[in-house]
Amino acid sequence: MYETAEKRERVILVGVSLADSDDAEQSLDELEELARTAGALCVGRVLQKREQMHPATYLGRGKTGELKDLIWETQADGIICDDELSPAQIGNLKDELGVKIMDRTLLILDIFAARASTSEGKIQVELAQLKYRQSRLTGLGTSLSRLGGGIGTRGPGEKKLEMDRRLIKGRISQLTRELKEVKRHRQLTRESRAKSRIPVIAIVGYTNAGKSTLLNALTGAGILAEDKLFATLDPTTRNLKLPGGQEVLLTDTVGFIRKLPHHLIEAFKSTLEEAKYADLLLHVVDASNPQMDQQMHVVYETLRELEASDKPVITAFNKKDRFEGEYAPRDFQAERTAFISAKTGEGVEELLACVEDVLREQKVEIEQIYPYSDAGKIQLIRKYGELEKEEYTQEGIYVRAYVPVDVYGKLTHDPSGGR
Repeated sequence: MYETAEKRERVILVGVSLADSDDAEQSLDELEELARTAGALCVGRVLQKREQMHPATYLGRGKTGELKDLIWETQADGIICDDELSPAQIGNLKDELGVKIMDRTLLILDIFAARASTSEGKIQVELAQLKYRQSRLTGLGTSLSRLGGGIGTRGPGEKKLEMDRRLIKGRISQLTRELKEVKRHRQLTRESRAKSRIPVIAIVGYTNAGKSTLLNALTGAGILAEDKLFATLDPTTRNLKLPGGQEVLLTDTVGFIRKLPHHLIEAFKSTLEEAKYADLLLHVVDASNPQMDQQMHVVYETLRELEASDKPVITAFNKKDRFEGEYAPRDFQAERTAFISAKTGEGVEELLACVEDVLREQKVEIEQIYPYSDAGKIQLIRKYGELEKEEYTQEGIYVRAYVPVDVYGKLTHDPSGGR
């Protein structure tokens, strides 16, 4: 029989540490996980300490020579650099090393191309790929040949690899128009949600923190949840009824990562902006990860870039089942914190109680007796608010509840009614 298994690319990871205090080693660890996700086999790594990246070859001349020897020793097919390379750096490294040259951006784009399933996701990925390749046609050269295969040649952008700049520019214009239409449709959806007055909660967090697992645990969404970076790419929205009876919409978002390529942030802005227009952010953190603090910092920096840093935040420290001892991480930027295991369901009730508390703070308390002829208002409270108490008396229906400000005006007989 013939062996038909796909040959895994053998790659060497390359990074530059610009300061003693940076996390270059941890960043390379994450790059290795990204490479594995893309199907590559990491056979070595090179890390150089420099004051700045070499403008021509990323690494210095001596380290480039060491890298060339390592490529020969390990029979590597290519290298993956931990930063975004310029076209000149790609071309010079290609001439010097004679193997495929890839960077972190190309690697992430490749993973996104493999994971996109909806038409919107495919448009966003192809647009990001083309913008990346547009400025690198010369530097990438034959490494993007369709005959080459492997990382960087997958996804909807593959058939465009040999286009010249003029054709790529035309395709970018077409995709931009399509994405504007998608954005318009998404905006209409948001406006429809706003009219329904149902609170929207966006689940945000570092990639592989457990966002999809939590969404599945809360709503039974049934979306893919794997122990991989960027296991899910396309956003999912589901209804959730809180213990107090209030309905909310939960929206999953694409995971954040350090050095998230600018092309992706631009292309996926309509998706990532779900966080910007949400009423509440549910920040899921992998509390078992040694890099937890750095990952939280990346999430908050990305939220600032998306202009979503003014939203109330509840942080769910996930993977509690992996905690050892009296471990109690903190997030001083969050209104509330909860310790959960999305996998086992432990702590989820406490998390929902936190959600109710924060949403309640955005509402007005109302305590009033309604005549039976106004019983329809009780339904309004049930739908948009939180009904704390309901009693049927001779005078009418006694109600104590928390309701949104705009609904409050429709429920009171006069400006002084209720309190």
